[in-house]
Amino acid sequence: MTAEAPPAPALSYGRLIPVTVHFDDLDALGLLHNARYPLLVERAWTELWNDNGVRFEGDWAAAGDACNAVRELRVTYEAPVTRPGTYAVHLWLDRLGTTGLTYGFRFCSEDGAVTYARGSRVLVRLDAETLRPAPWSGTFRDAARELLSPDA
Repeated sequence: MTAEAPPAPALSYGRLIPVTVHFDDLDALGLLHNARYPLLVERAWTELWNDNGVRFEGDWAAAGDACNAVRELRVTYEAPVTRPGTYAVHLWLDRLGTTGLTYGFRFCSEDGAVTYARGSRVLVRLDAETLRPAPWSGTFRDAARELLSPDA
């Protein structure tokens, strides 16, 4: 008789996006290289927004809300990732402003039960022509509200 795995924790906010750690993401000690965490989080974030119709396809003027830049990135590493495989990134919004937002993330086990790293990132929506802050669209704001944490 095989023991059943414990149930995955329920997410009360945000989204859990699967990501893959490959062998070449590991450093010489066999640990997920510290620079790979933000890359994997970026890939999860991109997938989430692509699913909501926000994407960059080579034309910044047409990119709309995908025309944004990182203002700040913070990462805290809590436990080492020591092998390739499927993991997940839990994404949510801590703040949704007129031209910027702050999102939180956890790099975690596939089921979300174990946290390996956590952090936050501040993005600023840019006007493609002037590269100055520009307001998020109404469509973007509607989709983003669904990601707000209860503490936001």
